[in-house]
Amino acid sequence: MTTTQTSPETERATVARGRRTLLGIAALFFVPLAVSFWLYYSGGWRPAGATNHGELITPARPLPEVAFTLPDGTTSARADLLRGKWTLLYLGGGGCTEDCRKALWTMRQTRQLLAEQIDRVQRVFIVRSDCCNMDFLGKEHPGLEVVKADDPSTRDFFALFPATDPTHSIYVVDPLGNLMMRFDARENPKGLLSDMKKLLKLSHIG
Repeated sequence: MTTTQTSPETERATVARGRRTLLGIAALFFVPLAVSFWLYYSGGWRPAGATNHGELITPARPLPEVAFTLPDGTTSARADLLRGKWTLLYLGGGGCTEDCRKALWTMRQTRQLLAEQIDRVQRVFIVRSDCCNMDFLGKEHPGLEVVKADDPSTRDFFALFPATDPTHSIYVVDPLGNLMMRFDARENPKGLLSDMKKLLKLSHIG
């Protein structure tokens, strides 16, 4: 009986072809998803009839990790606070005026209405001054991450945010720490909910 032997070169070529085949199959699934996500939220392209309610920040702006401080003055251990989850973010004074309360309410309700996607989204309030009305925040917004960023070293961090009406702005940060959308808190909150549902549907990160 004759046994056919395969040379090492032939085996390597066969393995290489197998890997290329697997990569090709994977590309059929993942490349269209990545391209559609980029086109929809970064490339300025929209299918006919599609709308977003927030103002897209293009290109998205990577936010640096910041050693925020907690309301009691201690340094937060989470320099990566704005990473790992989708973040609804508000910047303002810790006394929390009526505009602030409206924005935080919209953030809270939006997250709650995401139902089974709720754990993919966090709410963060970065206080720039007058910290903090914790009685109100703790009672009305349990689970809200409240941190201070009133040190001069955070100036570059805040410079990345649009100058447009920050008092009424809710920002969306993706799980990689990119600032990518601004929503006017005076608009119908259903608009922010619609945008977040689209983002979570298209993205498999966070």
